[in-house]
Amino acid sequence: MNSPAQTRAPQDVPLEQALGERYLAYALSTITSRSLPDVRDGLKPVHRRLLFAMRQLRLDPDGGFKKCARVVGDVIGKYHPHGDTAVYDALVRLAQEFAVRYPLVEGQGNFGNIDGDSAAAMRYTEARLTAYAIAMLDGIDEDAVDFRDNYDGTEREPVLLPASVPNLLANGAAGIAVGMATSIPPHNLDEICQALLHLIKFPKATIDKLLSFMPGPDFPTGGILAETPQAIHEAYSTGRGSFRLRAKWTVEKLPRGVWQVIVTEMPYQVQKSRLVERIAELMQAKKLPLLEDVRDESAADVRLVLEPKSRAVEPEMLMESLFQATDLEVRIGLNMNVLEAGNIPRVLNLREVLQSFLDHRHDVLQRRSRNRLEKIERRLEVLAGYMVVYLNLDAVLKIIRQEDEPKPPLMKRFKLTEAQAEAILNMRLRSLRKLEEMEIRKEIDGLEAEQKELTRLLKDEKRRWDRIGAEITDIRARFGKKTPLGARRTEIGEAPSATIVPLAALVEREPITVICSDKGWIRGTKGHVTDFAEIKYKEGDRARFVLHAETTDKLLLLGTNGRFYTLAGDKLPGGRGNGEPVRLMIDLANDQDVVALMIHVPGRKLIVASGDGRGFIVPEDEALAQTRAGKQVLNVSGAVEARACCVAEGDHVAVVGENHKMIVFPISELPEMTRGRGVKLQAYKDGGLADVKAFALKSGLSWKSGDRERTETDLRPWVGKRAQAGRLAPKGFPRSNRFG
Repeated sequence: MNSPAQTRAPQDVPLEQALGERYLAYALSTITSRSLPDVRDGLKPVHRRLLFAMRQLRLDPDGGFKKCARVVGDVIGKYHPHGDTAVYDALVRLAQEFAVRYPLVEGQGNFGNIDGDSAAAMRYTEARLTAYAIAMLDGIDEDAVDFRDNYDGTEREPVLLPASVPNLLANGAAGIAVGMATSIPPHNLDEICQALLHLIKFPKATIDKLLSFMPGPDFPTGGILAETPQAIHEAYSTGRGSFRLRAKWTVEKLPRGVWQVIVTEMPYQVQKSRLVERIAELMQAKKLPLLEDVRDESAADVRLVLEPKSRAVEPEMLMESLFQATDLEVRIGLNMNVLEAGNIPRVLNLREVLQSFLDHRHDVLQRRSRNRLEKIERRLEVLAGYMVVYLNLDAVLKIIRQEDEPKPPLMKRFKLTEAQAEAILNMRLRSLRKLEEMEIRKEIDGLEAEQKELTRLLKDEKRRWDRIGAEITDIRARFGKKTPLGARRTEIGEAPSATIVPLAALVEREPITVICSDKGWIRGTKGHVTDFAEIKYKEGDRARFVLHAETTDKLLLLGTNGRFYTLAGDKLPGGRGNGEPVRLMIDLANDQDVVALMIHVPGRKLIVASGDGRGFIVPEDEALAQTRAGKQVLNVSGAVEARACCVAEGDHVAVVGENHKMIVFPISELPEMTRGRGVKLQAYKDGGLADVKAFALKSGLSWKSGDRERTETDLRPWVGKRAQAGRLAPKGFPRSNRFG
């Protein structure tokens, strides 16, 4: 007969609910069991299981190696039921000196290299634990941490490791979970220990004080940390930020004044071979005009040779151009999103991470002390039984010889516990000599003294923190700066200026002619075209802007929406064909048009004006935009649009309206602003502003009339004050109401 559970009809569940429940379970599993490290030991489950399995295989630093295939087999068979490739990749990374600051595994065989070559197959490589890994496992047999059943209930595995070293900060971590990620760069263990010792003495220490001990990350591949102290402080205060890391380089002098740059240390996690390929690609594309050649002469150490095109080039300028264009400079993210006690993910700041480690060590110390006390009590109990034997040796031997079951009589006669009686019956005859009795008395005295010390330790919190401080001091001595492994590798440098390298240093300078049609199609033809009549346009289109420029120039474009956009001369489409719509290069809406296009000149000033006759002067440097979205300078709304833009040169401004009236006034009457509506330039009864031009009154006002240029020198009838209506333009002024 079937049970009710077997005959129960299946229930219909909405798909949305079923997917939500299952995806939530998957997300929680990914966050807590795969991607995020524990703040206490700094490990993910796969790394923790690897170290524990290798310890069970007795792969100690002073022992022999075992095949990695054996290790991986034990891990996936007993603790981690996932693919062998994923487990082996995790094992390989723990052994790579260029990937982890303090390797936990010592490898024998091919474990990959900084060029990005992968490790040999697991059947060829061998591994054992390092002294650092043993320090992570120290005390695991002394009830220092909780254990749980493995995935099938046949084995026991640790929930976390005792971790006598602050591994989370020392080796860092990286991982992507569902909806969250973590990225913690490695740090110097000696500096972390100094910060921990200070935090023990001053639990409310500030981030500034802690950073005085550990000023920033310490990467296994070295390099130079080029970040501002303010950015570093902000990152460690919030738990989020990033660090600029640069390659380390020197200048090597050659005969006859020639020199070359030698890169000796790579940025963290940058593959050297891929970097060389990228530099070669940029040279081929003429994006590195200061560089002549790149060679990789590396052996055991890194030696990347960079030859300049000319010895007149400054080495700093060459390197700045490479830093901006290649992975010789990278950004390393900081996101201290970790699992706290209770498997709760949270972003911690530096002090919270350090305090979490100290709290873990405090808990481990208490658990190990209680465990040791229990062992001492059991041992003292057994030793007390041994003393009974020595004091009543003949009686004990008589009972053992005469009784078939000597344990009960012994327990009754001498008031022994079962453990004492069992220990007496298991004694060897050679242990009955007089010297052994003296050793037992000596052991009892030592254990009782240790028992008193541990009891005082558990009752006194200050003693416990002193003990933890001593343990951290010992770790510092074993792995600190005085050891080859612990010496700082990453140099703390200064943040570079954002404007060290001009665009000309990154782009090969070549003459181009910038052509933008009336319908907004833009291109850059090689060379300076002199006969503009030969330029071809799409059917129904015509010329609008034609400029002689260079590939190193920046172009400023003003749209009718009042936004300035920046285009790079080297990024323009080629001269073959009709080019591309400028709207594909910038975020200019289809209902907006181009008002002005000009070559950017640093330090210059512009006059911008809208259709309702308002405008102002704006520094040209303030109009440069960093993104496709442009930069709002002239505020317009409704039917009002940006109408005119000209260079603010000379001493007077001429403004002409759609009503063909013109007013001339001193340029000093215009305010200088970075953004706004501006002031009224000309008053209108009907229509609006048509064009603006700045000029020198003494030289007269010029405009184009057909193919000729005309100049009016007597402008007294039109000179007035800003915001006046003006009078009809001079005879011969174009009916288009444009100066040219």
